[in-house]
Amino acid sequence: MEMKARFGARRPVVGMVHLPPLPGAPRYDPDSGRAALHEAARRDAERLAAGGVDAVLVENFGDAPYYPEEVPTTTVADLTALVRTVRNVVDIPVGVNVLRNDATAAVAVAAATGATFVRVNVHVGVRVTDQGTLAGRAHETMRLRAEADADVGLLADVDVKHSAPLAAGSYEAESVAESTERGLADGVVVTGARTGRATPLERVETAVERRNTLGIETPVFVGSGVDAGTVGELLGVADGLIVGTALKQGGETTAPVSVGRVEELVAAADQVR
Repeated sequence: MEMKARFGARRPVVGMVHLPPLPGAPRYDPDSGRAALHEAARRDAERLAAGGVDAVLVENFGDAPYYPEEVPTTTVADLTALVRTVRNVVDIPVGVNVLRNDATAAVAVAAATGATFVRVNVHVGVRVTDQGTLAGRAHETMRLRAEADADVGLLADVDVKHSAPLAAGSYEAESVAESTERGLADGVVVTGARTGRATPLERVETAVERRNTLGIETPVFVGSGVDAGTVGELLGVADGLIVGTALKQGGETTAPVSVGRVEELVAAADQVR
């Protein structure tokens, strides 16, 4: 995968646009309406770009509790409109993640809006989550991408956060092989246990070592808990970072993006790339 074309840099910092609850979600605010959703998405995307991130990833973070797999068509429609809003205000690559695990919706939204990549939490294998048991549907996702003729890169989580393997034991290293060789993912994402939780360096090293053993060029991203203090060691091993909580005011996941925090983290990344 050509990193600069897909993510705006060879070793990118991707900033999260965590959307507020969408229509139909339990915490959606009908008094503020859709206009407020677009304003929040526009604000955070502009601040991320102003702070120097290389790409942004739009996610329906506020929709908890999440549908396990297929989200309603209204959610797909709203996400499509919101991703278009983000694409209209930033001149950097945009990605899509549809929680909890609607990969086909993510690919469809990306194809319709011109987004360049998607993130899929469970692409292969089976995980036990707070939404129940989720099984990877790589066979459907990759066929949809081909049928839609969508120029969309796919990042797949390994040992995905907020979940556990169905069977005992850790399959993180083997998941890299399964995601890329059999699931055909273009890149993998290594995370901590929860949103905002630090990703252990040894997990990243394990994934990179497995990638190198396979003799493939699949990029390895760090997908949670990155902050300005850990950028150096993580980006010294990984090929890219996906950052959300650390870029928000007060370090709160649901708060607006802070340009100052973005600039600080990007500056730390620039020292090692």
